[in-house]
Amino acid sequence: MPKRFRLTRRFPVAMTEDGYRRLKRFAHEAGLDEGEALSFLFENFDSVTDQDNLGHRLRLFNSALENRKK
Repeated sequence: MPKRFRLTRRFPVAMTEDGYRRLKRFAHEAGLDEGEALSFLFENFDSVTDQDNLGHRLRLFNSALENRKK
């Protein structure tokens, strides 16, 4: 039996403008709303991320984070 899709959690999320625009574009291209798109991405995180590139991109993001908060 297929797993029923229920949105069981709602939480406030702070996102950069670039991140939110990319989420909206991905959701639109996939025919999903933003919550469904986030659920898809996190349920399938290991298969949709490049593990070799993830650490590098995360370090770059963290190094620029403090400047972006100002």
